Amino acid sequence: MIDYRTIALIIPAHNEVESITRVIEAVPHEVDRILVVDNGSSDGTGDRARAAGAEVVREDRLGYGTACLAGIDALKENPPDIVAFADGDGSDNHAFLGDLLRPLIRDTLDLVLARRVPTCPGALSLQQRIGNGLAVGLIRLLWGGAYTDLGPMRALSWKALQKLDMRDRNFGWTIEMQIRALQLGFGIREIPVAYLPRLAGKSKISRTLSGVLSAGRKILWIVFREAWRDRRMILKRHRHAGQNT
Repeated sequence: MIDYRTIALIIPAHNEVESITRVIEAVPHEVDRILVVDNGSSDGTGDRARAAGAEVVREDRLGYGTACLAGIDALKENPPDIVAFADGDGSDNHAFLGDLLRPLIRDTLDLVLARRVPTCPGALSLQQRIGNGLAVGLIRLLWGGAYTDLGPMRALSWKALQKLDMRDRNFGWTIEMQIRALQLGFGIREIPVAYLPRLAGKSKISRTLSGVLSAGRKILWIVFREAWRDRRMILKRHRHAGQNT
């Protein structure tokens, strides 16, 4: 809790049994609830997370966005004031989550994002750097947002999260959130945070050709869909204004 605001952290995890305990132990004490979404794991990730003191939700339908949405659904009965998201492989440097939470609360922002600062050459792959640059460049071109990263560690108010009406169930989750935050005029800030190599195991996305291509296609699709949705809304407003003149 910070300034009497309750805080919940959602950690989507698929086969992260080797890292999940250390990830949970690194979460700062300000976080009131740690919710690990065991996303179809077959290695005992959920049991290990529960033993480390986290709440665990099982979601067998694979997909990063699906796991995040399952975590949100689990919080609805007793929603926190603030929701944070971070990955389960340890690369997000959970110990510095408070650096996002404090400005979010004390500066009355809607969304605070961790801007990944690699601590070694292998922390961010070349594919990640190229894809990230393309994505934030398109956002800047179409919506004017000054993002520099699509990093998964982020925090936002529960009220802001509900306004976003998140839908994506896969790799487009992070960019969907950032585009919609701009569309809604949210107060947004990026905070530089040291980004680490994953603690154990192999990436399911950034280190495989199929994962990179799938993620790239999905990110481009989200950009196209949201741009088209904006255009339709503008045309609708123009038609409505014409009918009233």
